[in-house]
Parts: sequence; structure tokens; C-alpha cells
Amino acid sequence: MTMSIPYELHGRIDQKRRTRDALIAAARELVASGQTPTVERAADAASISRTTAYRYFPNQRALLVAAHPETGLASLLPDDAPADVTSRLDLVIDAFTRSNVENEAQQRTMLRLSLEADPVERSQLPLRQGRAIKWIEEALAPLRKDMSEAEVHRLTLAIRSATGIEAFVWLTDIAGMSRHDATELMRWSASALLRCAVADHARVRR
Repeated sequence: MTMSIPYELHGRIDQKRRTRDALIAAARELVASGQTPTVERAADAASISRTTAYRYFPNQRALLVAAHPETGLASLLPDDAPADVTSRLDLVIDAFTRSNVENEAQQRTMLRLSLEADPVERSQLPLRQGRAIKWIEEALAPLRKDMSEAEVHRLTLAIRSATGIEAFVWLTDIAGMSRHDATELMRWSASALLRCAVADHARVRR
């Protein structure tokens, strides 16, 4: 059986990579300006024919997934990450919450699309891929020496719910906090949840 090869992976690969990168850059600029980019708009902004653009991105969601700023990040910890779980978590949450601010327009767009999408489409969007959960679980890895996987996962979900773009939008739009104060509160919430979980675990073991 012959497997299909993505358009940009055969023939004139370098040129096709530049074309794809130009479409992604155009999509990011459109989102940053407050627009929700379609494939057509990105093509026009990048001075690329719409027909060509559709060879790379068959629909708007495919384009937005590729343009999402966190798609390629495997970890938020540095190579010399500390062993202390409190320090590890603060490093991850600091990077995660800063990303909410630095890429706010893209994050808000992806949040809106994830709320509007049907279940199948929703599962394909970066916001629903569980990337942040993996980052937080990596930060909490030292806890696995004493806690069960279920306990660590429960804590991970609690921290994710208090630190993602959803919490950021609520804190800024509803609670009226500044972006700086919202970011600091999310970092404090993550630290508080960690302390509470560790204390609860210690109390149960007594």
C-alpha cells in the first residue's frame, strides 16, 4: 500500500518550507491584529495564491494549529532544571503564564475556536492537546517518589485549571486585574495548590 506524502515534503522542499513559513507568519500577524485568519486572508497577506495556500492548509483550523506559538515546545524546563519540585513548578508556570501574555491574541483565538468546535475538531486544537498538562507533570515528577500517579495527576489538573488562558481571561476580563497581577496570581495559585497537596499527603500518611 502506498502512503501519501504531505505536499511540502516532496519536490522543491526548501521553497515549499519558505512558502509554508510565510503563510504561518501571515496568520500570526493577522491574529495579533485582532483578526481570525482564514486560509484566504493568510494567502493574500503573504502574497501567495489561494490555490497554493490550500495545498499546505486545507482549512482554517489546520492553519491555526500550525500557527499556534506553543506547538513545537516539548518542555518548559531548562536543561539544568533543579531537583526541587517547588522551583521546578515555578519555572514552568512562569514560562506558561508569560506565554499567555506574549501570545494573548493567538491564545484567545484558539480558546474561542475550541469552544465553538465540535468534539472531533476540538480534540485536534493545540489548546486541547494536553501540552500544558505534560509540562506541569514534568515539573511535578519528583513527587512520584512519595505520591501515587493518581495524586500527581489530580494536582496537575488543579494547577492547569488555575493557570491557563481560561483563568487568564477570567482574571483580566471579569475580575478586572492587570495582566501582570493576573500572572502573579496564577503563579501564587500554582504554588499554593502544590503546598496544599503535599500537606494533605503528609497528613494522610500519619
